[in-house]
Amino acid sequence: MAKLTESVRAMLTGGNFGHLATVMEDGSPHVSPVWIDCENDHVVINTAVGRRKERNMRRDPRVALSVVDQRNPYKELHVRGRVVEMVEGDEAWRHVDALNRRYHQTESQYPRRPGMDRVLVRIEPTVVHEVS
Repeated sequence: MAKLTESVRAMLTGGNFGHLATVMEDGSPHVSPVWIDCENDHVVINTAVGRRKERNMRRDPRVALSVVDQRNPYKELHVRGRVVEMVEGDEAWRHVDALNRRYHQTESQYPRRPGMDRVLVRIEPTVVHEVS
């Protein structure tokens, strides 16, 4: 597992958007914008159960993530790794509420929709590359 430096942690928790690449059934890539976070040395994202990226990660845990610093678009972060845990329920909802506060700078909860459940995804990075 690759360690996350302080500058990488700052990129992951600084309100930047990530673009997550997952692997489709036919082996082609699927890329989706995501809110990003980190816990210890894991990269963390959150998505709705049933979305394409969620289904792809359950079938094939290999992922890649690209992040550009919104304050300096020449500062980039590239991560490759594997999904090591997917947690649904209350923990996932608490996490998406925290992300909602970070990205929208509000105290409100992430919108609840009937039938929707969330999943918190922990990614173990194998390669972390910073470009400044």
